[in-house]
Amino acid sequence: MANTKKTFLLPDLGEGLPDATIVEWYVKEGDTIRLDDNLVSMETAKAVVDVPSPVSGKVVRLAGAAGDVIVTGKMLAEFEIDPSMPQRAEGQDTGHHHGAGSHAPEDGDKVVASDEGGVISDAGEEAPKGEARADSGTVVGAMQSSDAVRSEQAVAVGGVKAMPAVRAMARKLGVDIARVRASGADGVVTMDDVKRAAADGSASGIAPSARVKGTGGAELPASRPHPGPAPQAAPSTTAPARSTLSQGGKPMRTQPPGVSASGQPEQLKGVRRNMARVMADAHAKVVPTTLCDDADLHAWLGKQDITARLVRAIVAACKTVPALNAWFDGETLTRTLHPHVDIGIAVDTEDGLFVPALRNADMLDGTGVRGAIQRLRAQVEDRTIPAAELSGYTISLSNFGMFAGRYATPVVVPPCVAIVGAGKLSHDVVAVMGGIEVHRRMPISLTFDHRACTGGEAARFLKALLDDMALPQ
Repeated sequence: MANTKKTFLLPDLGEGLPDATIVEWYVKEGDTIRLDDNLVSMETAKAVVDVPSPVSGKVVRLAGAAGDVIVTGKMLAEFEIDPSMPQRAEGQDTGHHHGAGSHAPEDGDKVVASDEGGVISDAGEEAPKGEARADSGTVVGAMQSSDAVRSEQAVAVGGVKAMPAVRAMARKLGVDIARVRASGADGVVTMDDVKRAAADGSASGIAPSARVKGTGGAELPASRPHPGPAPQAAPSTTAPARSTLSQGGKPMRTQPPGVSASGQPEQLKGVRRNMARVMADAHAKVVPTTLCDDADLHAWLGKQDITARLVRAIVAACKTVPALNAWFDGETLTRTLHPHVDIGIAVDTEDGLFVPALRNADMLDGTGVRGAIQRLRAQVEDRTIPAAELSGYTISLSNFGMFAGRYATPVVVPPCVAIVGAGKLSHDVVAVMGGIEVHRRMPISLTFDHRACTGGEAARFLKALLDDMALPQ
C-alpha cells in the first residue's frame, strides 16, 4: 500500500490564540519522526510549548524557519505516513485544540477535524464520519489519552532533557544547553542551571545576535573564534561585538532581543504581537477618562514597601467605591461588581508586557503582597507563569514611575473598568498653615471606562486611595 501524505495544520495552542512563532524545529525535511516525538517548539503570547508529531513517518515539508509566524489553522508540516510505524488509532484524543473551520485549507485539500493534535488535511480521501469529541481545551504538549490529562514534562532532544521554556531561555542567554550541568531529577536541565551557566560562562554557546541567515531563511550559527592565539590580521573597520556578560560575569543585554537598527520593518511576534492586538481592542471598546492627583507621603514612618502600600490603598478604594473594582460588558451593557480584589500588576520585560494577577489582594498583608509579586515576576521572567494567572483580574496597577514619568493615561483593558498608574516620586514644595514645607509625593493617575462608572465614583475612589496612601503606616 502506498504511503499516504498528511498535512498537519497548526492547532490552537491555548485560549483561542490566533498564531504562534517558530522557536526551533527538532527535525528537518527528510527526517523520520515517530508519533508523539517533539516536532517543533512554538512561542505564543503566553508560553513556549513543544508541539508533538501527530503521526509516524517521513517529514516532507516544514512551514518555515525559526522566527516565522504561523497562523492557527495553517500548514505547519507535511508528512509521508509510514504504515509500518506506530500510528494513533482513529478517535484517540490528545487533548489538543482543534482549528477546524477557522481557516480554509491550502491547495484544495479536504479537511478532516482530527483528534491527532490539530487539523489534518487528507488529500484525496474521504473524511471519516462520526461524532467529534468535545475539545478538552488543553495546551499542546499536555498529551492526553481518553480524558485523563498528564501535565507537560521535560523531554529529551539531542540527548538533553529540558522544558521548552528552559530551552528558550538558553537560546536568549547564548547558552549551549548541551553543555549545561543538569541538577534536576532524572538529569533534567532546570532554569536555574541555565542561568548559572550563563553567569559563570561554563556553557557559552552562540549569542542570539551572533547568527547569520542561511539559504531559505534558516538561522545558522556564526563561526566560533579559534581558542588559540589569533594570527595577525589587517586592521578592521568593523566594531567588535559586545559581550553578553557584564564585568561581574552576569548575563546582560544592551537592547531587547531581535531588535536591530536596520531601519527595516520588523514582524511583531509572541508577547509583543499579542500586546498590539489587546491594545487595539481596548482602544476600540473603552471610553477612557483620566483623573490625576498626588499622594502625599510626608507622614510615612520609616522605610516602607511602596508597592505594598499601593496595593493596600487600591484595596481600600475598592471597598469604598466598588464600581471601579468591576467588569463591564459593552455588548450586553451589564457590569459585575466583585467582592474580592484581584489586581493585575503590569510587568515590563524585554519580550513585551505581561499582566499577571495578584489574587485576593484584599486578604494579603504587606509581606504577603511582596512575596506574591516576587513569585509572579520570577514566573514571568522564566516564562513559566500559567496562562490562568495572566487573566481574570478585577482592576490593574501600572507602577511606571519606577522608570520615569509623573502622570499618564494608562490603558484600561476590558472587561476591567479601571487602572491605577503610579508616577515617579518627587519632593515638592507644599503650602501649609503658616508657611511652606517640602513633602515627598507620588503622582497618581486613574483611568476608568466612563461607560461603567461616573466621574463622581472615580473621584471618590481616587480620594479613598490618596487618603490611605497618606496614613503614617
